[in-house]
Amino acid sequence: MEMMVWNIVLSFVSAAALLWVKSMHEEMKRLAILISKTREEHADKFVSKQDMHNDMNRIIARLDRLDEKLDAFMKEQRSALG
Repeated sequence: MEMMVWNIVLSFVSAAALLWVKSMHEEMKRLAILISKTREEHADKFVSKQDMHNDMNRIIARLDRLDEKLDAFMKEQRSALG
């Protein structure tokens, strides 16, 4: 009789432990899905390093052209005055 009670108690404990493990596994799967969705949603809100370098190079090139035009304009003004 004592052995049967012990088997029943161990069965309930192991069933509860397995139920807990199953629920934790499902929660981990749910969190993994949420993390992957979050990564997908936020990926378009940031700029890659290469895109940033390309944009900065374009801006610098435009500023260099503007600087050249300003230098040419100042030379024309000096020559007109002097």
